[in-house]
Amino acid sequence: MKRVGFLLKVKSDKLEEYKKYHEHVWPEMLDALRRTGWHNYSLFLRDDGLLFGYFQAEESFAKSLQGMAREEINAKWQDLMAPYFENLGGAHADQNMQELVEVFHLD
Repeated sequence: MKRVGFLLKVKSDKLEEYKKYHEHVWPEMLDALRRTGWHNYSLFLRDDGLLFGYFQAEESFAKSLQGMAREEINAKWQDLMAPYFENLGGAHADQNMQELVEVFHLD
């Protein structure tokens, strides 16, 4: 498994609403994530909207994203979430995730 970290930025005026949606992620979306190799997935949100995501990918970040791109439910979720993020340039959040380079890991 590959450990993956990424960043996005949630609009400051939409933080509470964004958090509410993530209290009840659609079961179909959760199933799609699992099916496409997203394991141990967590999101962490700072008060200024900086969002850090972490998951373990079966193969790679790119492969996990490709798998989700084929899922119809992902397109619906991404459409719903798009207004919550800054600097997407008309794309979906999953097309703008900035992968971080792992520089240290302690088992």
